[in-house]
Amino acid sequence: MTNDECGMTKEVGMTNDEIPVRGCFRLRAPSFFRHSSSVIRHSAFTLAELLVVLVIIAVLAALAYPAYRRVIESGRATACTSNLRQLGIALSLYLGENNNTMPTLKTARASRADDVPVIDNTLDKYVSAKGVFACPADKQGFAAKTGTSYVWNVTLNGQAVASLNFLGLVDDLSHIPILSDKEGFHPYTDNKVNILYADGHATKDVKFFTEK
Repeated sequence: MTNDECGMTKEVGMTNDEIPVRGCFRLRAPSFFRHSSSVIRHSAFTLAELLVVLVIIAVLAALAYPAYRRVIESGRATACTSNLRQLGIALSLYLGENNNTMPTLKTARASRADDVPVIDNTLDKYVSAKGVFACPADKQGFAAKTGTSYVWNVTLNGQAVASLNFLGLVDDLSHIPILSDKEGFHPYTDNKVNILYADGHATKDVKFFTEK
């Protein structure tokens, strides 16, 4: 017989788990709990690993953002050309009621309060929605402050459609500008502006003179 650390008598050949317990408790943690902490330590991300992941995410975001902006701005430019085409239709309706004579308008006005003839208070009754006077890419708020994002080509004032010309030099309707953006709203296009031409088409291409 031998005595263990609790003073209990242990027969030779008895294991510690077989010793009667009187006043001394011996608890052995199950093997699951003994190993769980080491498992957690091995499975958790280290700070360095988290930093690497964050850096990778930041790099991918930086690469994707310009492409995202290009897609968004391209959509706005397309909506802008659609607006200009609708304004071209409105102008055609106006011409049908006014002897096919171009209106006499100001290029633009500084404020909605200015009582001068401009496209948004002349063609407004010929459009289905006032939103067509505003370019979606007009971040400066020209439409909100002045009534429209577009400017009128005053060289066409009072001209008969049958003899329409631009500066006495161009009579090809597909090269005579009628309306254009007030500023370069479209940074991802070559000329940054959209233009409505006298033949009714709207495009980002600047082509005032007929190519020979």
